[in-house]
Amino acid sequence: MRFGDWFLITPSGIRYDALEPTQIVEMDMEGASEGRMRPSSEWRFHLDIYKARPEVGAIVHTHPPFGTAVAALRREVPAFHYMVAVAGGTTIRCAPYATFGTQLLSDYVQRALEDRTACLLANHGMVAVEATLEQATQLAIEVEMLCRMYLTALAAGEPHVLTDEEMQEVLDKFADYRNPPAHKPWD
Repeated sequence: MRFGDWFLITPSGIRYDALEPTQIVEMDMEGASEGRMRPSSEWRFHLDIYKARPEVGAIVHTHPPFGTAVAALRREVPAFHYMVAVAGGTTIRCAPYATFGTQLLSDYVQRALEDRTACLLANHGMVAVEATLEQATQLAIEVEMLCRMYLTALAAGEPHVLTDEEMQEVLDKFADYRNPPAHKPWD
């Protein structure tokens, strides 16, 4: 979660159910960290997202079962359901594979998130970005549900995909679908 010119990130190698608040790592926008623990191996793409996207206040990176399964297929999620628009576009992109923790992976994530708020990472997982941690978490849950529905539809056949025009109508409606936060949490 971003706080002006620094952000918090989970430590590397600690299970979430064993995580203590004192183990959360503070990082600045130059990549320097403070705390007893090493930051997540994915600190690089968190940093690059925060630098490139001033509207982003929180990033959720996770390895959910259905999102990761679609990512293992190296497929983007097409507009099989209008709610795909929740990620900001007509598809949920899948970034190409790169080894975790690398600049190459960060570069791929940046490209997959262009004009989007969520993407899949090939053979890896998912990233969701929003103004607040609650919004980013809700988006990650929504994308996971969409991936589950997409895999279910694929098991029955090839789902019908909405046209660009149909999706543009949804995106236009989504432009004012939810109330924006009154302020950024880091203001």
